[in-house]
Amino acid sequence: MSFLSKYRIPKTPKQREKIRKELLLGLLSGIMIGLSYPPIPLPYLVFVAFVPYLFVIQKREGLAEINRFTYFTMFIYNFITLYWVGGWLPNSDTFLMIAGTTLLFFNPLVFLIPSTLFYFTKKYVNRSLALYLFPLFWITFEFAYSLTDFNFPWLTLGNSLAYFTNYIQVADIIGVYGLSLLILFANIFVYKFKKDLLPNREINKTALAIFFTIIIIPIIYGNYKIVTFTPQDGSVKVGLIQPNIDPNEKWSDGNLNQKIESYLELSKKAIDVGAKIIVWPETALPVYLLAGNYPNEVNRINEFVDTNDISILTGMPDATFYYNIEEAPKYAKPIRNGEVMYTSYNSILLFNPNSRDVQKYGKMKLVPFGEKVPLVNSLPFLGDWIKWSVGMSGWNTGRDTTVFKVNVEGNEMNVGGIVCIESIYPIFTSIFVNKGAEFLAVVTNDSWYGDTSGPYQHKEISVIRAVENKRSVVRAANGGISCLINPLGITIAETSMYTSDYLVVDVPLNRELTFYTANPWLIPVSASAISIVIILLSLFTKLKRKFN
Repeated sequence: MSFLSKYRIPKTPKQREKIRKELLLGLLSGIMIGLSYPPIPLPYLVFVAFVPYLFVIQKREGLAEINRFTYFTMFIYNFITLYWVGGWLPNSDTFLMIAGTTLLFFNPLVFLIPSTLFYFTKKYVNRSLALYLFPLFWITFEFAYSLTDFNFPWLTLGNSLAYFTNYIQVADIIGVYGLSLLILFANIFVYKFKKDLLPNREINKTALAIFFTIIIIPIIYGNYKIVTFTPQDGSVKVGLIQPNIDPNEKWSDGNLNQKIESYLELSKKAIDVGAKIIVWPETALPVYLLAGNYPNEVNRINEFVDTNDISILTGMPDATFYYNIEEAPKYAKPIRNGEVMYTSYNSILLFNPNSRDVQKYGKMKLVPFGEKVPLVNSLPFLGDWIKWSVGMSGWNTGRDTTVFKVNVEGNEMNVGGIVCIESIYPIFTSIFVNKGAEFLAVVTNDSWYGDTSGPYQHKEISVIRAVENKRSVVRAANGGISCLINPLGITIAETSMYTSDYLVVDVPLNRELTFYTANPWLIPVSASAISIVIILLSLFTKLKRKFN
């Protein structure tokens, strides 16, 4: 350090004061963006939260200084919204806490993508244009992040507006990425208004008019949608079962019959008040129920379904074993020194009355590190190094989306079953609706994270999914929050965290497709295409300058 200090250029008091002011602006932006997210009911903050940040990056010239400031700002934002990821409970798994801590420092790095594109545009294309392209760069980053092996697009900016019901109705046209665009353009025009006002007291009427247009037009549209909304295709009574089982203990305590009994007792209470479909949460029973070792338990569930003439849709581990390894698919995993191969999925199973044909869906969007080690297909040894003690870090990735055919009093109904974190992926969710889902059922287990912001944020993200597709969303969560969200994104009924409970709700059905559902790729792909053109143009300009 003493060697390096000899070459460090000392800063003047004026420079140090400037740095302090800029850091305060970054802190202000990071705090305001973070406070815009649930469970804090301040979504309106996000429309001005980036303004201090924009003042600084507009002044900074070098890539390193722009990105250092961006990392600082986004670290504050990430810390406020994602502090809970390590599951800081007395009996939390050590690996979960390490992964959560790592995420807090890694996740802000991905936010350097839009700031880097901003820098190259500013330097090699056009200074003024860079500001107005920044929202497109941001959407490119949000979209790209959802596609990688390290994907965790929890903080898609549009998710911050879940409590702003009147405003988010426009998501049935533009989706969550469109909401992110509106947020960022609103910030840009507030920045332009403030920038012009500060030195000469002149009011930038154009910037002010565009800002209010961005705010008012979606609200007018949202009010119209809310006032004119009527359920399209009737409704169905659904019972949501919340057993409140400790997720760390259920994988090792062995009380399988006791667990089944608690599910069936709660289910019977829901049936007694009219439920026709019962939904159990993610990994409801910690066994491979259909692998052949639990015939009595399977019969018990089938008899309950037949006797009460209802369907049970449940999260459940599922595995297939291949004793002839030549019949095993290439993605199967070995046991018994390679003598037997198997596949295992974090699944949803559907038990219909008077049928022994169990429909299945294997989760396709796995939690990085929690359910699948990134790059493990290319680097298999990583799977031996990184394991979660509850046995969940080695699931196979599901092969295809499934829409369940549910039998309700002789009528077939289409239900899109989604497992936990899959509900944060907008385009992925729209696939189930495009395949005919009349409502969406999310089975989840948010009990790893205590009564923190995490479960509330996860629930509110489903609000955006409901509005985008104009589909009801029901959530069955192990320890909460179980709820019904109607197609307008309004929560009709919900349970409290960490209670053993059941909820029976009338779920509105819909078969019509929104513009967003039919065109979910439009905004993110268009933004990405523009960003790619800008990157190529920047590289061309850089090379041209170099050789001229």
